Amino acid sequence: MKRKGNEKSSNKFLLAVLSILCIALIVLSFLNDSMTSPLRQVTGMIITPVQKGINSLGNWVSGFTSNLSDAAALREENAQLKEKVDILTAENSQLVLDKEELTRLRELYDLGEQYPDYDKVGARVISKDSGNWFNSFTIDKGSADGIQVDANVIAGAGLVGIVTEVGTNWATVRSIIDDNSNVSAMVSNTSDTCIIAGNLQLIDEGTLSLVKLQDQNNKVNVGDKVVTSNISEKYLPGILIGYICELNNDANNLTKSGQITPVVDFKHLQEVLVILKLKDYVASPEDASDAQVINDLSNSGEEPQETEAPAEEE
Repeated sequence: MKRKGNEKSSNKFLLAVLSILCIALIVLSFLNDSMTSPLRQVTGMIITPVQKGINSLGNWVSGFTSNLSDAAALREENAQLKEKVDILTAENSQLVLDKEELTRLRELYDLGEQYPDYDKVGARVISKDSGNWFNSFTIDKGSADGIQVDANVIAGAGLVGIVTEVGTNWATVRSIIDDNSNVSAMVSNTSDTCIIAGNLQLIDEGTLSLVKLQDQNNKVNVGDKVVTSNISEKYLPGILIGYICELNNDANNLTKSGQITPVVDFKHLQEVLVILKLKDYVASPEDASDAQVINDLSNSGEEPQETEAPAEEE
């Protein structure tokens, strides 16, 4: 009972104090500014710093939240931009490749226009022998496209080589730089004949071997154009091979030898043209007679005498 009485007394006292405070504040509100000014100043000194602190804290929290939002938006935008850059880079690389391919195909087209009398088929190189040079390689066209063994192959600005093996949808090409290649050729402006012999060691220096040049009138010079000969056994006539870069007299003083610079880049072949027409070669009576003599001697059991023969075209 005493505890309840004490609580009631405390509540009444607190109510009385608050009432007096309220009355005092009401009275003060009616007083003039001079009397209330000190109170406002004291109140301002206490409340103003608190308000500034609260405002600063609010501004910092607001700025921090805004920065977080901006950072998240920037990260998302950066990721989108990186994706676009990757796509554009890939597209640019493809455009460069397409442009390079278009350039090569235009060169092939222009080359094909130089030989309008021959039907041709374009093909891509799909494999090659080991090494840096395209001395032997495979293309993606074959007998289904009309390609036959001994078909001439061109690219760049001239002769690449000859087809040596054919499948339904593939063919093997041996280029003129191969060690086993010999091409019957001639100097374009004089028609003097020679042999262009493949040599993988010389091609490292960018040249091919020229041998057995018949230049009795000494009209052939460095820089002259060399093309396939009209007496070639397998190569169609007039296909550009290269240009003479070196010329010397042989020890017999009857022929000359030297080197030519080929017009085809045998290190970067990608597309070629295959001429479908084969060379119509008719052996001369002298060739037929020599073959018959060798055959008769073989049948009789006699050994033929060794004679110097021209390099065999392969």
